[in-house]
Amino acid sequence: MNHSERLAAFVALGQRLATIPAEELTNLAAQARNQNAWFDRPSVAAAVAGLAHLLAEEPLRHWAARYPAEPTTVHPIGVVMAGNIPMVGFHDMLCVLLSGHVLLAKLSKDDTVLMLWLMEELTKLEPRFTDAIKVLPRLNAADAFIATGSDNTARYFEFYFGKKPHLIRRNRTSVGVLTGQETSADLAQLGPDIFQYYGLGCRNVSKLFVPTGYDFVPLLDALQVHEGVFDHHKYKNNYDYNKSILLVNRVPHYDTGFLLLTQNPALVSPISIVHYTEYSSEIDLVDQLTDVAVQTQCVVSAAGRFAGSLPFGQAQSPGVAEYADRVDTMEFLAELP
Repeated sequence: MNHSERLAAFVALGQRLATIPAEELTNLAAQARNQNAWFDRPSVAAAVAGLAHLLAEEPLRHWAARYPAEPTTVHPIGVVMAGNIPMVGFHDMLCVLLSGHVLLAKLSKDDTVLMLWLMEELTKLEPRFTDAIKVLPRLNAADAFIATGSDNTARYFEFYFGKKPHLIRRNRTSVGVLTGQETSADLAQLGPDIFQYYGLGCRNVSKLFVPTGYDFVPLLDALQVHEGVFDHHKYKNNYDYNKSILLVNRVPHYDTGFLLLTQNPALVSPISIVHYTEYSSEIDLVDQLTDVAVQTQCVVSAAGRFAGSLPFGQAQSPGVAEYADRVDTMEFLAELP
């Protein structure tokens, strides 16, 4: 296969995902939820729509044109995939295959149903990909590695993969900037950034930066439309547990009945909690964001007004060129000898 044929297959996959029948999606989500209770139909549907957006033909072709069409040498690339949200390993799969290499995939035990389905759909559209996709329990045969995990597993990856070219990602999360000037419509748009995938993704907002003396009432009111997250038993269990901890320890907090907000310097918050930190001036805000930049996947603000931020509601809709950990995966693959 040449580059243009590989690209055409992914465009066709995007079109397939964009037009998947509702009944098929429901059945697929049911299989996924049997494996991982977090992967309910809304989450799977959002992930499928996100991948269809990722594979939109014009931006995909524009992005692919920035890199060499063919590799200097075809390498088997070992990819350790995460499983925190549905099909989160797809972008690495896209990069490896589109760049002309062979994918050796170690799937997360939490996301085999959906990833295997994606691989099957791709090979139906382009059977020649069959020889370029191998799902393995071990990646000993790989010439280079891409791995995604926690800070702890990253140290493990560094130890085992360190002698070969590698791209290893660590914990990241996303943050929101509030000024107190947001409208109720602005604040409502922040909801999906917090609640989609139940807060399990690196693009979920787990921390808010608010001006000193910020009035939380408009935000709490605007988020009420997302109370449906409480219907998920695992989310509810997390909320109940975290609320009891806050109450026992007498930690001041706001409570919507399904989300807890508490002042805490930590960037990453438990499921059902959003931390917040106050800032006294724009300079103070910039300093605080700079301090946590290496752990931040993206920053959101109303209409993207804060420099370098995305608009509220856009955190979970990354374009194909928005890399995890902001490290260019395609460039890493292109530089392999």
